[in-house]
Amino acid sequence: MKNLLKMIRNTFSLILTGIINSLVYVSKKIGIIFSFFHFIGIKIKSFFKGTSHVMHEGLVALLICAIGDLIAGIILGKMTFFLETFPGLLVLIPGAIGMRGNIFGSFASRLGTNLHIGILSPELKKSEVLTENVLSSIILTLVLSIFLAILAKILCIIFNYPSMDLIDFLLISLFTGIISSVIMLPISMVISLKSFQYGWDPDNITNPLITASGDLFTLPSIILSIFLLSIISNIYVKYIIIIIIISITILSFYYGLKMKGAMKRILKQSAPILIFSSFLGVSAGGILNSVSSTLLNNPTLLTLVPLFSGESGSLISILSARLSSALHSGLINENSLWAHDKETLRNFSIIFVLSLFIYPFIGFLAEASSVISGAIGLGFFKTVLISLIAGLILISIMTIFVFSLSSISYKKGYDPDNIVIPVSTSLTDLISNMILIAISLLVFFIVFI
Repeated sequence: MKNLLKMIRNTFSLILTGIINSLVYVSKKIGIIFSFFHFIGIKIKSFFKGTSHVMHEGLVALLICAIGDLIAGIILGKMTFFLETFPGLLVLIPGAIGMRGNIFGSFASRLGTNLHIGILSPELKKSEVLTENVLSSIILTLVLSIFLAILAKILCIIFNYPSMDLIDFLLISLFTGIISSVIMLPISMVISLKSFQYGWDPDNITNPLITASGDLFTLPSIILSIFLLSIISNIYVKYIIIIIIISITILSFYYGLKMKGAMKRILKQSAPILIFSSFLGVSAGGILNSVSSTLLNNPTLLTLVPLFSGESGSLISILSARLSSALHSGLINENSLWAHDKETLRNFSIIFVLSLFIYPFIGFLAEASSVISGAIGLGFFKTVLISLIAGLILISIMTIFVFSLSSISYKKGYDPDNIVIPVSTSLTDLISNMILIAISLLVFFIVFI
């Protein structure tokens, strides 16, 4: 009997010890889990504390950009008459919008870099650096407008799209470039110089605001160009105007390349990159043109296209400008891998956090505009979901591309301000259209299963 009681007592003791040890083990593991989350919480708090000014400046600029892109989207949604009357115009539009952002985004980024390293004064007064940048931007606008028109016409011929005559492409593209440049140059200068003067970082706000301005003013400039074209009914007058503008463009470009200093460097480095970027922009227009029937029948998607493309380009341009300034300032070592560079990872994190706010917001804006106008939309949930998923996929691809291109161009002795923003934003326009349309079709397919 004693042995039985002893055995029961030992068994109970073993069970109790096992339970206590298990509880201690579980408690330790729970403590580790809580410590992990506590550590993550501290890191997140530290991240937001250290980047609060960047987040605030970037978010304000992106929200303003979203409003500009929304207006551009609404204008595009109301341009169905012009798109049908002037076949091939939809091929030209993304390239024209992208060109404005590329030229003046690079212009603003160069001004921002010069402000950071002390070459340029934030006071709005005449200087050699500012003059060379302004003249370079005007010359590049004329060169790219001509190239863009020719490329749009060639693309229409290759893919058998209905299109207007080349002379009309050229006049619309050149008139649009000239009109929008008259507006964009002073806006870009004021935003870049005054933001720095008042303590804002130009890298965080100039490109989104300039992109928004480009999106906002390019479409009305296209409409105004079409009205000017309709006034010029005589074909000989059209050819005379084209010959005069092209002659001025060639002479200006030749003069710029013969100059010494910043203008020669800007034209030499920027022209090939902007031509390549224009090709990407026109390709994006070709993608839109191929699904034009879907877009014209779906006002929400048609409104979302410039919103999504514009905000994506702004996010990527913020990253490009920040990486460029960091490389110039020595904060980032171009030889290090991005995974081991804290400043690079910090910039990546800023862009991803901003993306989580911006993409649902523009999806909501696109659907709200359809509801307010009385058009049949996709529904708030689907539109927000399409925008968020497509946006996060796009940003994941482009962040790695932007860092790689920034490092390579800087190592090769090129100024990232002249290369990274044009290439990355144009590639963003192209990829954003493909991803947005693909995710839209995927969501439609899943919903209707």
